[in-house]
Amino acid sequence: MPVIEITSQDQFTDLTTTKAGNRLISLYFHTNWAEPCKVMNEVYSAISDEPSNKDVSFLAIDADTNSEISELFEVSAVPYFVIIQNGTILKELSGADPKEFIAVLDECIKSTTATDAPNNTAQDEEAEDEEETEEELNVRLAKLVNAAPVMLFMKGNPSEPKCGFSRQIVGILREHQVRFGFFDILRDNSIREQLKKFSDWPTFPQLYMNGEFQGGLDIIKESLEEDPDFFQHALQA
Repeated sequence: MPVIEITSQDQFTDLTTTKAGNRLISLYFHTNWAEPCKVMNEVYSAISDEPSNKDVSFLAIDADTNSEISELFEVSAVPYFVIIQNGTILKELSGADPKEFIAVLDECIKSTTATDAPNNTAQDEEAEDEEETEEELNVRLAKLVNAAPVMLFMKGNPSEPKCGFSRQIVGILREHQVRFGFFDILRDNSIREQLKKFSDWPTFPQLYMNGEFQGGLDIIKESLEEDPDFFQHALQA
């Protein structure tokens, strides 16, 4: 799939949420002045044209002209790559090593293929297969909460939160310069409902660190009042 150069926040939100579906999305942050990016621009374009990558959306983002998006992913150096799916960050990679990027991308594609292989049975059997058991949901949740050292389950995404509480906790994480993965619970009703049982917490957003539930907005605020270095200490625990 040809590389799409992002020109606005709205276009980025549209391509990574509304039109994304279940696609794997590769984000490539670059600048015009960085020498390593001149080489990676060509490499990235060539990789996007590979038939084996036809189901991946390749987005290129000028880190200077799209500073809000860069801040969202805390990009401090370019080239910088982020691979996401369903609003969740799968991998992040800094540097201009084509082989390393290809290896990471292939790993994500294989992982996606393994979990989302097409079902060729009759439609009624497909409907039955789509109904996950509680045990299967818990297995999926266990992987999600460990997808990044800090995982935020929120309504919407960091660039476009769908509720005030989600917006506030994103602001807190950014203020404390905490790099985090996220999952939009509005995109998956099964995950949204099961996560309430999984964490024994009825509302959203929910924050996990090192796979452990930390709380919702109010608890995170209280934790920071008691310990201004709460995030650092929780990650080191």
